[in-house]
Amino acid sequence: MARVPERYRPFLVRHRKLVKFLLVGGTCFVLTTVVDLGLKFTVLQHKPVVALTVATVIATVVSYVLNRQWSFRANGRQREAILFFVVSALAVVVNDLPLIFSRYVLDLREPDVTALTQEVADFLSGMIVGTFLAMIFRFWAMNRWVFTRSGLQPPAEDLEPERV
Repeated sequence: MARVPERYRPFLVRHRKLVKFLLVGGTCFVLTTVVDLGLKFTVLQHKPVVALTVATVIATVVSYVLNRQWSFRANGRQREAILFFVVSALAVVVNDLPLIFSRYVLDLREPDVTALTQEVADFLSGMIVGTFLAMIFRFWAMNRWVFTRSGLQPPAEDLEPERV
C-alpha cells in the first residue's frame, strides 16, 4: 500500500475486495487467452467454442484458489467449492454465448469473412464481451452465494491506508 499514491488509497481500502477480485480476474484473463489461443491454433483449430470453454475451465480452477485464499478470504465451508463451481459453470455459459452468437448467428467465420476478421470477431466476442459479462455475473454470484462469510479479519494494512 505504501507504493500506491495517497489519493488512491481510500478508494482501494474501501473497495479492496473488488480490487483483489479484479486482479485475480486479470491474471485469469491472461491465462484464459494464452490457453484459448494455444488450443485454437493447434489441436482445436475447428472448435473455437470448445477451446474457449477448456481455457475458461482451467482458469476457473486457478481463480477458485486465488479468490478463496486472497480476494474473499473465506473460511472453509463444505458447500463452498460446489457452489463456486456451479456459479463458474454458469459463468462459462455466459462467457461462451457472445462467441456462439458471433460465429453461428452473425456468421463471422470463414468462408463468409476473412481469417483475420474471424479471429478478431472471436477475440472481441469471446474474450472481451464474454469475459466482461461473466466477470460481472461471477462477482455478483460469488458475493451472494459462495463467499458469504470471511474466515479471518483482514490484516490491519488492508483496513487503513499507511501513513507516510
